[in-house]
Amino acid sequence: MFEIVALLVLSAVGGVLVAASLGPNNFRIHRSAYIRARPEHIYPLINDLRAFNRWNPFARKDPKMQGNYLGPAEGPGAMYDFKGSGHSGEGSIEIVASKPTAEVTMQLNMRKPMKAQNLIVFSLTPAEDTTEVTWLMQGKVPFMGKVLHLLFSMDKMCGRDFESGLANLKIIAEQTR
Repeated sequence: MFEIVALLVLSAVGGVLVAASLGPNNFRIHRSAYIRARPEHIYPLINDLRAFNRWNPFARKDPKMQGNYLGPAEGPGAMYDFKGSGHSGEGSIEIVASKPTAEVTMQLNMRKPMKAQNLIVFSLTPAEDTTEVTWLMQGKVPFMGKVLHLLFSMDKMCGRDFESGLANLKIIAEQTR
């Protein structure tokens, strides 16, 4: 009986590992929201990491997060190094490129809970009396990430946070315009 159970467990583990190895090597998550404010009003709320962290759901989830701002106050070279006490993990985010009122590109380097390097792009597209803001994150999926993706939908997990963050941005941008 023990041999049959052990064989079943080994088969299940082997099946999970094979399924994980066949998973995608890259991921891409994006969400958009329409905000009743002009791009030039929204852009500074993204291009300045202090302003960004006022509405960033990952920073807001962890009020005990410790962090340091490095480099310029805004734009390329601005960096925030953080160490969270909970869901936020540990890592840094740096603005690597900016196109005034149109796009901000960031590099997210996670150290914990799992090492990862992800590219983040915020795009601002004027649309009549609103601005469409799109938050995109993409990166490589390491093998352990592929195993986790079998159990959890990263798109759903991070997508909810992106939606929450865009809703926070909308409130701030529309109240202060």
